[in-house]
Amino acid sequence: VQLQASGGGLVQPGGSLRLSCTASRETSDYYTTGWFRQAPGKEREWVSAIRKDNGMTYYSDSVKGRFTISRDSAMNTVYLQMNSLKPEDTAVYYCAGGPIPQPRYYSEAHWYDDWGQGTQVTVSS
Repeated sequence: VQLQASGGGLVQPGGSLRLSCTASRETSDYYTTGWFRQAPGKEREWVSAIRKDNGMTYYSDSVKGRFTISRDSAMNTVYLQMNSLKPEDTAVYYCAGGPIPQPRYYSEAHWYDDWGQGTQVTVSS
C-alpha cells in the first residue's frame, strides 16, 4: 500500500490545519493508520492512530484534546485535524499504516509497514 500525505503548511500559533493520508488501494479491516512527526534535531514522535475496523482512536499526551484523527473508509483516507497549534508542533508529519495486532504497539514505528512521504507543518507568527 502506498500512502500519500498532504495538507501541511504555515500557520500562526492557535491556528488549525487538516492533514490527509490517502492509501493507494483499499486496506484490510485490521489496518491501523498512524501519524508520526519529526522536528529538526529531534527523534520521530508518535502522534495518533486509528483502527479501521472499529474506528478506535489513540493520541499522545502532547496532542490529546487538540488533535482529532478520523477516517473515511470509502475514500481510503485518514485525516488529522490539528487545532490550537503551537510552535512546538512544527515538524514533518508522516502517516504510516499496517496490520498492527494491539493498541500498545501503535506508538512504535517499526510495527508500521507502509509510510507516506511526509508533509511539513510550520507553526510560527
